[in-house]
Amino acid sequence: MNAPVKYVYAFAEGSRDLADLLGGKGAGLAEMTRLGLPVPPGFTVTTEACKVYLATGEEPPELAVEAATALAALERAMGRTLGAPDDPLLVSVRSGARFSMPGMMETILDIGLNDRSVTGLAKASGQERFAWDSYRRLVQMFGRTVMGVDGDLFEQAIAAHKARRGTTDDHDLDTGELVALTEEFKDVIRRETGEDFPQDPADQLARAIRAVFDSWNGERARVYRRREHIPEDLGTAVNVQAMVFGNLGPDSGTGVTFTRDPATGRRGMYGDYLPDAQGEDVVAGVRDALPLGALQSIDPRAYVELRDHLGTLEDHYRDLCDVEFTIERGKLWILQTRVGKRTAEAAFRIAHDLRVDGTISSDEALMRVDGTELTRLMFPRFATTSADVPIAHGVPASPGAAVGAAVFDSAEAVRRAAAGEKTVLVRRETTPDDLPGMIAAEAVLTSRGGKTSHAAVVARGMGKVCVCGAEGLAVDPVARRFTTAEGVVVHEGDIVSVDGTAGTVHRGALPLTASEVGSALEHGTGSGSLTGAVLGALAHADSVRRLQVRANADTPQDAARARALGAQGIGLCRTEHMFLGERRSLVEAMILARDDAAREQALAALLPLQRDDFTGILEAMDGLPVTIRLLDPPLHEFLPDRTELAVRLASRAHSDPHERALLHAVERMHEQNPMLGLRGVRLGLAVPGLMAMQVRAVAEAVIRRLRDGGDPRAEIMIPLVATVEELRLARTETERVLAEVAAETGTPLDLPIGTMIELPRAALTAERIAEAADFFSFGTNDLTQTTWGLSRDDAEASFFPLYLNKGVFTTSPFETIDQAGVGRLVELATRSGRTVNPRLETGVCGEHGGDPDSIHFFHRAGLDYVSCSPFRIPAARLEAGRAAVADRTGSSDSR
Repeated sequence: MNAPVKYVYAFAEGSRDLADLLGGKGAGLAEMTRLGLPVPPGFTVTTEACKVYLATGEEPPELAVEAATALAALERAMGRTLGAPDDPLLVSVRSGARFSMPGMMETILDIGLNDRSVTGLAKASGQERFAWDSYRRLVQMFGRTVMGVDGDLFEQAIAAHKARRGTTDDHDLDTGELVALTEEFKDVIRRETGEDFPQDPADQLARAIRAVFDSWNGERARVYRRREHIPEDLGTAVNVQAMVFGNLGPDSGTGVTFTRDPATGRRGMYGDYLPDAQGEDVVAGVRDALPLGALQSIDPRAYVELRDHLGTLEDHYRDLCDVEFTIERGKLWILQTRVGKRTAEAAFRIAHDLRVDGTISSDEALMRVDGTELTRLMFPRFATTSADVPIAHGVPASPGAAVGAAVFDSAEAVRRAAAGEKTVLVRRETTPDDLPGMIAAEAVLTSRGGKTSHAAVVARGMGKVCVCGAEGLAVDPVARRFTTAEGVVVHEGDIVSVDGTAGTVHRGALPLTASEVGSALEHGTGSGSLTGAVLGALAHADSVRRLQVRANADTPQDAARARALGAQGIGLCRTEHMFLGERRSLVEAMILARDDAAREQALAALLPLQRDDFTGILEAMDGLPVTIRLLDPPLHEFLPDRTELAVRLASRAHSDPHERALLHAVERMHEQNPMLGLRGVRLGLAVPGLMAMQVRAVAEAVIRRLRDGGDPRAEIMIPLVATVEELRLARTETERVLAEVAAETGTPLDLPIGTMIELPRAALTAERIAEAADFFSFGTNDLTQTTWGLSRDDAEASFFPLYLNKGVFTTSPFETIDQAGVGRLVELATRSGRTVNPRLETGVCGEHGGDPDSIHFFHRAGLDYVSCSPFRIPAARLEAGRAAVADRTGSSDSR
């Protein structure tokens, strides 16, 4: 018989090992309680309860009893009763999902206050203003979060009171104004909802818990989960915790701190402290916080105690910790801890330092960084000069450099991004509702907040450039402009440059320069601590990975760059790119040829050019494999556009015979669906001499390199094969030409001949095709198109946004491999191909070859290599190493 499900855990009952059940926040509270840190007591309603509620619309029947029992225990521990009219216990209700989703779901503070208990709180605390400030906060939070009232209605009421007082600071409102404001808030709720603000504390608590459950499916939470690839079915836990108050006067306050700098990874306490404030005030940025160091002079004892607790937490979690704390009349309380979000730079530095200290192993260090972060570090930065005077300064919250048009709301950022325009989202402070705009924008700029504000935390998690707290900016979202302290006005649409590393804002577009890491990886220059951390992670990844990493490169220059970045060969050399530019006329001549002699003449002219191309690439990759794909796209792509030709001919008094011939050729070769027409192997078999010319060019390039003392390792790939008969015909022709060149030069040639698997039929009949192939290379771009039955270009411009928004896709199948569909074809073809040819080499050369999540799949699928663009090679190397560690240890991203 199964044990009954338990839906509520006291903090003392849990641990960090129960994060799936208690959520990240609840697990952290439980772990700190176990460590003996000063944590206000409370309990956690589990994610399992949330799942039941989301599935049925009702809480589990057992939840009410368990929650009442846990609340009674909390009341005994605190010596107070929830909402009592004399000295009331107040509680906070906070969400806490398995994965951190800062600001995406709901929080309600001061549960338990009502028209009677507010008086009791005033007497018990000796501060009437504090009591009414807490009550107006509850009514405002509860009205917006639980009862669905538009939050702007409350903000307008606060603004009106502050305007009458002639202030911009909530602190300047006296007790009488707060009493009046609370009553106005209750009137707003009554008018907007038709019901009164609930006076029953138990009812407040129950409704707050349900509101947190409901927020799991709120729009901003769904957007964030899609962005961060967090599963939809996890649900959130709810943490109910005794309130402690940082807004009791100058000996109280609240703050957020990190055990290391989350922007750079450097050691030391970093964060913000806000005297006489509640916790939400810091992350909301309603007042500019003090740097954490100020606490040392404000309350030296609390500062030392906090420093000791931070050391305990970092030693225990063996990582950067993000900690929220409150000081209530000199008493320090720790309210939350989690492994903190950090920038890419900080991630590499922290992992490196902890490995060097012996705190974590090399494998653990590797699992704490990823390829996406490494790619961010390779982004350029501004090449500023002394003349590039910033128009504003702020907090460098998330590093990097970005240029874009200033926009002043989320919707405008989304609209312009959809039109292909780069933007910078400018706000006084961001809220969770700004998430779509933050995703769309290149950078975020705010006039309020610090390193722990909403804008900073979310931007860092996304890898977005961010400058916060630019106090000199007067942001006017209505007039759609901002004005600097010096009077510089920037209107919507004006170009600005944001430096998230220096914390500066510049007017106009500044030039960019390569990053330290990018230069070090490509040119071997640079010796900074960040470069050392990156090189150390890559060295370990290279030592443990099984997957080789090759490059998609079509020129000697790209090949050389790829090799410098660590490529172990070329997995895809596309010959069609060599037919463009000045050579287009030769291709046109081949297409327009009226007889075999004319066609052979055109091919003969192309031969030495192709030979030189291949020679240069083989030289750049000397000693490493170079997989050369024979011509793949349909020939009409090398001809002018049909409409343009027709218009030019129609507008002339005398038609050009050459253009007339081109138009006839275009019309003759027109296909309704050319991507599924005469291309790939079909083209090689249908156009006499084309395949032979390309194979001869490869063979002669190999001979030339051999005679020059090189070690060329060319491989020939036949594209778009659907049946083994096609491949056998193409292989026979290829081997004939190779034999001819070998006989002419007296040099044996034994080049591997394989095929690109990019059609479902090829994958499903791989055991037959493997009979005639030395290797398979999966062209996952086309394999995705043909499996899904869609055109990438058309779909991404039409219904993809809808599908992503509705959750049909969690990510584009062209960005990350569709494991259930396309991935199964890859696995099937690899497995069945090797049953026929055990030595069959397999790799992938589509865009997925550089995608971190896809690389892990290809490792598990047993492929031999991935191939990607040169710039993505370092990230692919890193991910291939992480995949090997994950496979060996059964671990995942340990952050």
